[in-house]
Amino acid sequence: MQEREETRRLQFTGKSSYIVSLPKQWITELGLKQGDQITITRQGKSGLKILPAKDQTKTIQTEEAVLEIARDDENSAIIRKLVSLYFLGYKTIQIKPKTDRLQPGQRNAIKSAVKGMLMGAEIISDSVDGITIQVLVNLLELSVDGAFKRMLHLAKSMLRDALLAVKEGNIELAKEVIDSDDEVDRFGFYIIRQLKIAIQNEYMLKDMGFTNARQCLGYRLIVKNIERTGDHAVLITKDLLEFKRPIKNNIMEKIEDLNDFAVSVLDQACLALFKEDFNLAELAIKRASDASKYEKKMLELIKSIKDEEEAYRIRRMSENIIRIAEYASDIAEIVLNMNIEKLLKRPKL
Repeated sequence: MQEREETRRLQFTGKSSYIVSLPKQWITELGLKQGDQITITRQGKSGLKILPAKDQTKTIQTEEAVLEIARDDENSAIIRKLVSLYFLGYKTIQIKPKTDRLQPGQRNAIKSAVKGMLMGAEIISDSVDGITIQVLVNLLELSVDGAFKRMLHLAKSMLRDALLAVKEGNIELAKEVIDSDDEVDRFGFYIIRQLKIAIQNEYMLKDMGFTNARQCLGYRLIVKNIERTGDHAVLITKDLLEFKRPIKNNIMEKIEDLNDFAVSVLDQACLALFKEDFNLAELAIKRASDASKYEKKMLELIKSIKDEEEAYRIRRMSENIIRIAEYASDIAEIVLNMNIEKLLKRPKL
């Protein structure tokens, strides 16, 4: 938002107070009215900060949204609209039919999406005449950092289990990995919702631990990379579901070494994020460049394999893991951008 500046003259009133007027447009935009309280804070030797009291600040999020859907609306389109409303921070979402009633397939798709995709959301009313969804989770109950750490841990667990499933030929474990991807997405959607609310509300921005809206954008990009990490774990398990047989242990050990490397770089990049450490992010980027060495080793291994099907499977799994190291490098780049100003020398006053 562009900063606007106004000049006002102080006026003396009574025996011990000064008053200053504020532009009407500012008061209107903040949703304030006569009689509302404001907080005035002294900042340093030469600054004053004026803010609306926390319990009166007008939040930009709207309490309730009503979504009307047609009889022939596709389930996927309905879910996309539902997720968008969740992102926008609505506390209550009503889904109603434009005419007649909700179709059984539409109702099932909505209920499945609420359960599997939208963290903190519960269905409080369900009938052919409509479904009402309420987001019950407290905005600060699960912090963005807390949700991100759980999301990261889950994505790494998916990778480990995916390789174990292929190594053992364990179909059930492979299916569990695929199911876990929905949980990763749930954390991702929750974080995006929080970030959007934070951008629109200065108090939420501070309470969530951010100093500016630019940090929220950086987090949004990083979350996307973790979502993709989970997606690659799913692709690895689908290899087993497609070919129905494990890969030899000696070869899987090489793939696991590659995965250990990729995950260690991912950990380093995310640690740089949590510590807001520019130099640690630089180190993560340098380590990620070693992925080419691992890739070269895997290519040499593939050349020595006579079974074309197995060679194809190993190459495909290796490519998925290499991508994770690249995502780690992308995350570290974002951390650099978020923390570059810390390296600047401040002018002497």
